[in-house]
Amino acid sequence: MRTIPNFAQSAIAATTEKQITVNYPITRRLNPNRTAQRGEIAAFLCQALPDTQGLIRSQFIPKPETQAREIRGVWLTNIDSDVLFDKERLSNAVNELARLNFNTLYPTVLNWGYTLYPSNVMKQEIGFAIDPRPVAAGLRDRDMLQEMIAEAHSKDMTVIPWFEFGFMAPKDSELAQKHKDWWTQKRDGTVDFKASALDGVQIPVWFNPLKPEVQQYILTLVAEVVEKYDVDGIQFDDHFGLPVAYGYDNFTVNLYKQEHNGKAPPSNERDPEWVRWRSNKLQVFLTQLFQTVKSRKPNVLISLSPLDLPFAYEEHLVDWHKWREAGLLEEVIPQIYFEGQKFVDRSNPDNWSTLKAARDSVPTAIGILSGLSSTPRPIEEIQRQVKAVRAQGYAGMSFFFYETLWNKSPEPLSDRKAGWQAIFKEKVERFRL
Repeated sequence: MRTIPNFAQSAIAATTEKQITVNYPITRRLNPNRTAQRGEIAAFLCQALPDTQGLIRSQFIPKPETQAREIRGVWLTNIDSDVLFDKERLSNAVNELARLNFNTLYPTVLNWGYTLYPSNVMKQEIGFAIDPRPVAAGLRDRDMLQEMIAEAHSKDMTVIPWFEFGFMAPKDSELAQKHKDWWTQKRDGTVDFKASALDGVQIPVWFNPLKPEVQQYILTLVAEVVEKYDVDGIQFDDHFGLPVAYGYDNFTVNLYKQEHNGKAPPSNERDPEWVRWRSNKLQVFLTQLFQTVKSRKPNVLISLSPLDLPFAYEEHLVDWHKWREAGLLEEVIPQIYFEGQKFVDRSNPDNWSTLKAARDSVPTAIGILSGLSSTPRPIEEIQRQVKAVRAQGYAGMSFFFYETLWNKSPEPLSDRKAGWQAIFKEKVERFRL
């Protein structure tokens, strides 16, 4: 209702209540300030007149909302956090998140070259079903993901496993060392990705997302999670893409030549056609992943939490605007990790057509940075950002990351939690189409 003029709100509410309003193609968002087309007027008349009711498909007739709905998510990871490493600690976290009226959990299930749930796929690949590192000892002899799902679902919370590292893996990991033929490379033949991606602890490499063996590895992992667990969705982020400097490995070069009459890829990594060609290949694989999930459980949604555009496309070839238009994304949570007015401006859909189009077509939440371990953000800043997201008509928000919600914060614990209670005053249903 935020874009509906005051004088028209009661009339539109009444026509929606009586099922007269027709909204094509996006049922959930009205365009009250746009001039109506002849076909739209005809559709309204069909709904208003008794002899023509039923001619309009019900999917284009908005239903009156009985209560507020909002995505209230949080990412839970094993980097700078031990929340996943102990059953009681995990249970307490889920209980407290539910008490503070969060409704969506995005737990990481893949990073550092390992899974955080007991995986038969990884057991076969590298001999370890679960992260074997000493720091992750608390994951052994238990199924973290199953525990979380059971606890969260008992409280009507949604669980969407997050494949955090996607196509990236530490260079020295068992998986990367076993499959050096999976690595893609830059034009100068180097393979190392920037170490800062792993906080400088390990140097990552990037598996070639265009290579069938790599694609099969990801598909098999995703299928395993979807088949084995009662998940509500699966999520990838910018690690589903390919850094723009990569793609000069032999496999990709030869594939490009096959499709370009023997011509080699441009030496300029940012050549528009070369960027588009690689990004389109990612879309083809996303289509395959979408079909893999839907063939097993149609109700499991496909979520992506990318960097914002145009950066996501220019740097990682993740053209999530185009992927959304193709119907391959059912939830989008762009990471808008700025502060102050820059956050407001960058998340304003009136400033960015891609955000506006996403907001108006699929559940689109905004990824908000609640802080890093070393730099948690004040609750007042988080409250301002939530207020901006709501004012801009998004479906909700998700916070990175769990530890900086209140465990690591600049305020006393009681004040911090009181701040969250002020943000989420009551429990609401999660937004979904």
